[in-house]
Order: sequence, then C-alpha cells, then structure tokens
Amino acid sequence: MFLQITAFLALLALTNGAVTPIGLEPQTSLGGRIVGGTASSIEDRPWQVSLQRSGAHFCGGSIISNNIIVTAAHCLFDPTTTSNLRIRAGSNKRTYGGVLVQVAAIKTHERYNYNTKVNDIGVVRLQSKLTFGSTIKAITMATATPAHGSAASISGWGQTSTGGSSSATLLFVDTKIVGRTQCASSTYGYGSFIQATMICAAASNKDACQGDSGGPLVSGGRLVGIVSWGRDCAVANYPGVYANIAELRDWVLQAQRTV
Repeated sequence: MFLQITAFLALLALTNGAVTPIGLEPQTSLGGRIVGGTASSIEDRPWQVSLQRSGAHFCGGSIISNNIIVTAAHCLFDPTTTSNLRIRAGSNKRTYGGVLVQVAAIKTHERYNYNTKVNDIGVVRLQSKLTFGSTIKAITMATATPAHGSAASISGWGQTSTGGSSSATLLFVDTKIVGRTQCASSTYGYGSFIQATMICAAASNKDACQGDSGGPLVSGGRLVGIVSWGRDCAVANYPGVYANIAELRDWVLQAQRTV
C-alpha cells in the first residue's frame, strides 16, 4: 500500500492478513479499473470528479456545490497541497475532457484519526465556480444512514485489483449497504474497528480499490458515503468501509462555509 501502514492497520494485518486503506493512487499507474466495474458516462454520475496532484489522478471526490468538493481526509495530507491540487469535472476520462480547476483551499476534519480512519472526510474549495449542466451537477448529501441491504453504487478510476492499475474511463459497480452493526459483527472480519462515522458496502467480487479513495458511495440518489479503507479489494467477508455522510453532514455544512 502506498500510504504509511499505521498501527491500526498493522494490527489488523497481523490478525486477519494483508489489510490496507483503499488509499491513494500511485502516480505511475496506468490502465485498469474499479474491481468488477462497468463503464459509466459522466452524465450518469455528473457529481464525480477526479482529484489530480501534479497532473495525475490519485483520488476521487463529489461535487456538493459549485465550488466545494467533498473527499476523504487521507487524500488531503502531504504531499497534497493547494498549489499542486486540481480537480477534473465533467468528464468520464481522468486524463482529458471536461474542465480542470485549481484548488484554493483544503480543510480536513479536525478529529480525523489516521490510525483508526475515524472522521475520514475533508472538503476542498475551488478557485473558480463550476458551471452546472448535464455533465457537472451537485449531489445531495444524505440526512439518514441507509438501511442494511439498501442498493448502492460506487464509482471511480481506481485499480481493478489489489496492486493493479487504474482506469482511463470512469467505472461503477452496484453494491449493497452493510449496516454498521452488521459490519462490526462476527459475520465479517473487522469487529470493533468499525466506528459510528463509518458505513460499509459489499457485493461479490465487486469493490472500490486503490485510486477510488474519496469517491462517492451513492444510494437512493444521495451521497451516503466516501470511499475510505478496507482489506485489499473485493475480499470475501471484508466489505469496503466508507465515511458515513449522515453522521458527518453537519461537519461538512460548517466546513464549506469556513474553508
């Protein structure tokens, strides 16, 4: 994994095997796609953006207003700075199309914990406002956590498999919400590592992967989660873990006013 392995993840690795956050896309990766994914037009997911550091895709994000993007906190730490960070919106290609906009400011949750991935959420403010249309739209944030078993989807330009390569075209997978209680139960392998600010999702042989971090988990047409971490990608009994928007929405609303 391309993030430094934390004590939390190292402990989980010792007890359960190789465990990694969904993580950042290495800037040398080419090709590949989200695990089990299908190509998506940007019109079907006009809120999706690519975060680009020094010209290369490394994380995803979601448009929540014409100048605010929500993403994972772990995407916004060193070496990411406002000077080397842009977003591409309005294209299902990570290398061309749509618009590239420079980031003006970054804010991460003050209580984000790198070791536990609690509060793994952040926002960026753009230097110029996006023009909304068929390929660029904001998505509404959920006000309630979706029920266990609810239909959902994830999307991004991430790797097709652990250690694989990233996709040139936006891909999505359909998945199902795994409630926090269920995700922390003995049915799955995470136990007490699943906290209140997290939500899980799982489907057979389908998952987010490296390079999808910060991207959207959508259910019922609303943003319900932010790709955060998991054990490798699409591993049985280890759902993908997401920042829970319903639990973190108030922070986002405040942050977009102060970033």
